[in-house]
Amino acid sequence: MSTTAASHNSRFPLLSALVIALLVAALNVALWWYGNLPRGPNDWHGEISGFSLSVFQRYQSPFKQDYPNDSQIAADLKLLHKYTGKVRTYTMQQNPQIYRLARNEGLKVTAGAEIDKRLENNEREIEALIAKAREYPDTITRVIVGNEVLFRNDLPPEQMMAYLDRVRAAVRQPVSIAEPDYIWLKYPELAEHVDFITIHLFPFWNGIPVVANVLDPRQRPAALNAALGSYDHVQQLFPTKHIVVGEIGWPSNGDRHIRADPSISNQAIFIREWLLAAQQRNIDYFLLEAFDQPWKEGLGEGRTGAYWGMFNADRQLKYPLTGPVTEDTGWPWKALAASLLALIPMILFARRFSRFKLMGRLFFCALIQLACGLIVWSATLPFNFYLSWVDWTMLTLLFPAQLAILAILLINGFEFTEVLWRRNWMRHGSMLTPDPPEKQPFVSIHLACYNEPPEMVIVTLDSLAALDYQNYEVLVIDNNTKNPDVWKPVQDYCEKLGKRFRFFHLEPWPGFKAGALNFGLKETDPQADVVAVIDADYEVRADWLATLTGHFHDPKVAVVQCPQAHREFEHNTFRRMTAWEYDGFFRIGMHHRNERNAIIQHGTMTMVRRTALEGTGGWSEWTICEDAELGLRLMHAGYDLVYVDELMGKGLTPADFKAYKSQRYRWAFGAMQILKGRWRWMVKKGPLSSGQRFHFLTGWFSWFADALHLIFTLMALFWTAGMIAYPQYFSLPMQLFLIPVIGFFFAKAIFGIVLYRARVPCSWYDTLMASLASMSLSHAIARGILHGLTREKTSFVVTAKSRRLGESGFAAFAPVREEMLMALALTGCVIGMALNYGTHYIEGTLWMFILGAQSIPYFSAVIGAWIAHKAGDKAG
Repeated sequence: MSTTAASHNSRFPLLSALVIALLVAALNVALWWYGNLPRGPNDWHGEISGFSLSVFQRYQSPFKQDYPNDSQIAADLKLLHKYTGKVRTYTMQQNPQIYRLARNEGLKVTAGAEIDKRLENNEREIEALIAKAREYPDTITRVIVGNEVLFRNDLPPEQMMAYLDRVRAAVRQPVSIAEPDYIWLKYPELAEHVDFITIHLFPFWNGIPVVANVLDPRQRPAALNAALGSYDHVQQLFPTKHIVVGEIGWPSNGDRHIRADPSISNQAIFIREWLLAAQQRNIDYFLLEAFDQPWKEGLGEGRTGAYWGMFNADRQLKYPLTGPVTEDTGWPWKALAASLLALIPMILFARRFSRFKLMGRLFFCALIQLACGLIVWSATLPFNFYLSWVDWTMLTLLFPAQLAILAILLINGFEFTEVLWRRNWMRHGSMLTPDPPEKQPFVSIHLACYNEPPEMVIVTLDSLAALDYQNYEVLVIDNNTKNPDVWKPVQDYCEKLGKRFRFFHLEPWPGFKAGALNFGLKETDPQADVVAVIDADYEVRADWLATLTGHFHDPKVAVVQCPQAHREFEHNTFRRMTAWEYDGFFRIGMHHRNERNAIIQHGTMTMVRRTALEGTGGWSEWTICEDAELGLRLMHAGYDLVYVDELMGKGLTPADFKAYKSQRYRWAFGAMQILKGRWRWMVKKGPLSSGQRFHFLTGWFSWFADALHLIFTLMALFWTAGMIAYPQYFSLPMQLFLIPVIGFFFAKAIFGIVLYRARVPCSWYDTLMASLASMSLSHAIARGILHGLTREKTSFVVTAKSRRLGESGFAAFAPVREEMLMALALTGCVIGMALNYGTHYIEGTLWMFILGAQSIPYFSAVIGAWIAHKAGDKAG
């Protein structure tokens, strides 16, 4: 973007914001329009040969013994008479009044007897069929004994032939049995026992698409060709028999089957093309079916079984028989609702962040619009289905989870946008020219340690002794280390370094690290202006204090924070991947938060104004993340925190996966302690700015996503087991839930990798390994979040920086037992889904993909633990 354009935007932020928002909103409407372009099958003006008929109303079901009354059936027959003169029924015992009402309406009926494995019921059906055929000889013009009995393998062919012969001898009407076309090819002897042949043609269940090439609308529908081909084959085999197509149709909704896609437009195209072809070839047929039957959902056909009607369950025609067909006739108001829902947030964002480059503002406005479009789509899509109260209950529970996913996506997208498309950082801390000794603030450096290897602590002390700074002291506070062989060498070394170094051994001492630091605060030299804190494994640069303490000349500055960086990791695969994983937050997230004076203070490489620290109550001992809590408390007191992205000190990464995982669990648990303890600060207007409240409320949303991931995984395992063991009760999840989850997975992965490549100075290999390390912590973070929300306290586990000796290969996986079990369970679910569902349903394929994606963090943890073990062996 040119300097002139940027200047224009800064002068007219509201105008440019309005233009951007309207542009994105218009694009949203255009996409809805494109997705619902009218499709133009040829018009149909004639009479339909016949309908297969089930007259249950929307909320009725034979399973509930809830049947339609005479007036409801009469209304259905009257409606159908506008389109056809014939209907086909399937049972004689349910709704027997239909034949009387059909006679009154002037409709001809092909009556069917329901035949299955229940032999006594078969007798009742046949007797009723014969009786009704004799009672209504002018209304019942044909009879069908059994529907797909041989297809279901309910009875042997010989039994069905005996039934057919019996009925033929008892009635004057022509008699047949209805079966799929291939059954007639398999049992051609059936033809000798019928007066006409009734075949069912379903290219949908053969996985054939309506049109083979969607890019060529002139191409004849593939599904129609398949149906006509099957019809011709049967006709050639039985040239002397009249052929009736007892069922043919296409579903308007439900589960995709191989390449066959259920939709209103596909149903309209197939049906209208069939009507024209059947008229041209004088084919006798019944469309399946007249009305949608919600009670059929789950009867061996998945969700699709409910949506074969030309009319919906409310008796409304789904599509016109002439003119173009629109898939979703309600798309204009949905598109408008999505645009209006997003318009004000887009304007506010584009105006508030006019300092972003144009591409950044367009990108995030598009993300807002996408989120609002998904909300509208998710809220309206369920009304396209016939859902039970169980379905609606699940929707009510899962819809907030979808909103949470979209919120996390927008939060991550905001960071992505600011980091990539800012013109410059508004708040940028840097190294300063060192003060002369007489102007240097006096710094008291506090080093708290517990059971740390003395040789490691001594390296840290040597680096502190080499500081190029005059006015400082070092307090080493060892708390609760029981073994004198561990803490006494450190004490002796402090004495060698001189009076500037003071050593304290506290045993027993409460409060974990915060308790030790509070003790150190009481022992601090009275002339100290600044308290600096580092971990026991850090080597600091000689100019650390000299180039940064000048920031404290500004009385509003309470904290100067440097990145948490690492050393000695280059030749150790595990330490290397974790080092780069840590680096991502300090190169990306800290800068993003620093723009609004909302950084996370860390307990190492940090300096705090002493009066601010003491004036706000010292280090909090009620949380195991006392450093982050202090930073928030200082912001609440009105102070500024300065972030200087300069590697002024480097420590050691966790020694093994157990330590790495334990540390992140502690951070997640402590974050929830802070969230609960300081909740009022974050949700009520007060000293904290809106930007600070935003970051401290939403900054942990990615960790909340890990907790949701764990909950969703457990639910998915349960549901998948149900689908495999009890498919009659557990159906495939709707695309409504699957598509946003998959989109979120890809978006989060893309955001993370792109930001790493833009901000972190590492190779592609290191980027991918850092991603592996990050994902491996998901379960630990989830447990930390859930425990932190439900518990008050947990133990403070010091992060081990030195290798544990004598660990076997099997023991290396001990820290990831839960992750290993989850990975195996998810793998078992994918295999079970593949064996039971295959790839016949798009929802099944998507569900397997989601199960596989859910397993990635768990497999990452197992791989991470193994890498740590092997890397430790090499180091040893």
